[in-house]
Amino acid sequence: MAKNIGLSEAKRNKNDEFYTQLVDIENELRHYKEHFKDKTVLCNCDDPYESDFFKYFALNFYHLGLKKLITTSYVPSPVAGTQLSFDEILGLHDTGNKQPFRIEINAVPDFDDNGSIDLDDITALLRQDANAVTLLSGDGRYPAGDFRSRECIELLEQADIVVTNPPFSLFREYVAQLVGQAKSFIIIGNKNAITYKEIFPLIQSNKMWAGYRSFSGGMWFAANYEGKYEKIVDGKKLINVPAIWFTNLDHKKRHEELILYKKYSPEEYPTYDNYDAIEVSKVSEIPADYYGVIGAPITFLDKYNPDQFEILGITKTWDDSSGLKTKTYPTQTQVSRGGSRSSVLKLNDGAAIVVNQEPSSTYYLINGAMLVQMYARILIRRKDHS
Repeated sequence: MAKNIGLSEAKRNKNDEFYTQLVDIENELRHYKEHFKDKTVLCNCDDPYESDFFKYFALNFYHLGLKKLITTSYVPSPVAGTQLSFDEILGLHDTGNKQPFRIEINAVPDFDDNGSIDLDDITALLRQDANAVTLLSGDGRYPAGDFRSRECIELLEQADIVVTNPPFSLFREYVAQLVGQAKSFIIIGNKNAITYKEIFPLIQSNKMWAGYRSFSGGMWFAANYEGKYEKIVDGKKLINVPAIWFTNLDHKKRHEELILYKKYSPEEYPTYDNYDAIEVSKVSEIPADYYGVIGAPITFLDKYNPDQFEILGITKTWDDSSGLKTKTYPTQTQVSRGGSRSSVLKLNDGAAIVVNQEPSSTYYLINGAMLVQMYARILIRRKDHS
C-alpha cells in the first residue's frame, strides 16, 4: 500500500511540504558549475509556483551554459505568494485549480533589453512561447506530475542532471529511479537517509555521496506548518530540518584531506563488544596513528575523502557487508532511563559497548553484563598507512 502512494498525497504529509531557499541553492550549486555546460537539467518533484530551483536555473541559464531546462510541478503551492503568475499564463486563474504542468526552456531572451535576465524576462518568455508551458495528464496509475508517471519518466530520460528537493517519504524510490536511469543528480534528503538499506550501499560503493554543504545546523525551509525549530525571515516562516545534499557529481570538498591529530589509546577509544572496531564518537577525534577499523558517526560522510578512507559497512542489522560483526545477542533486558524493564532484541541493531557503571540513559542487561548501544556507526579504515 505505502509504495503506491501518490506524489501529491506524499506532499500533503507535513514532513514533505517544504521549499528550499534560493540562498541554499546558490551556495550549493556554485560548486558544480563545470558540470552544467551544454546539459539538460530536470527539476522534477518541483513546484514552479514557488520553486527557487526553477528561478535559479532560469535566471542563470546562460551563466551555466545550459542546453535545456525542464521543470515539472505536482500540486498547488501550499505557500502561495509567488512572483511568477502561472495561473494567468495557463489560463487557470478563473477555475482556481492549479493543475500540474511542465515548463521547458531552451533559451531565455532579454526581452526588455536591460542587459540582464530577470523574472520579467522569464514571465515574458512563458507568455509568448506556447510550447514552453504544458499541462500534465498523468497515466492512470500515477497522478499528473508524479515522478513515476510515464510522461515524467520520458522527461527524465531526456535529462542529463536532476536537481530538486524530492519528498522525503519517497526518497528511497526516487533515488532508485535515478540510479536505474543512470542520471547525474544533486538532491536534498534527510540526513538519516544515510542509514537506509537502499541508500547506504550506494554510498559505500561511491555511487552517491554528500554534497558540498556542511552537515551541521540542518537546513531552513519555507513551510506552512509547525516545526520544532522555526523562525520568521522577511515575513516568511522557516523551519529547520535535518537535511543534507546528496549527489553523484564530483566536487572539490570531496578530495580535501581530513586533518588528524589525536593519538590512539585503548582507554579513550573502547572496542565494541559485537564488532571488531573501536568507537570514535566525534569525527574530529579520529586518531592519527590508528589503522584498524573505526566506528564513526554518520556525520563522517561530511568529511569523507575516498582517497583517504574506505567505507567497510554500517552497524545496522541488515548489513553484513563488512564481516566485522562478531556476535548476535540473545534476548536482552532493556532498562529505560526511568528504570522500567522489558525484554527486547534492540541491541543487535547497532554497535554495543560494555560498561562498568550503571548509565544514566537506557542500557541493556545480558547475563549480568551492562551494555550501551551507540547510534548508527559507519565502519571505516584509513587507506594511507604512511
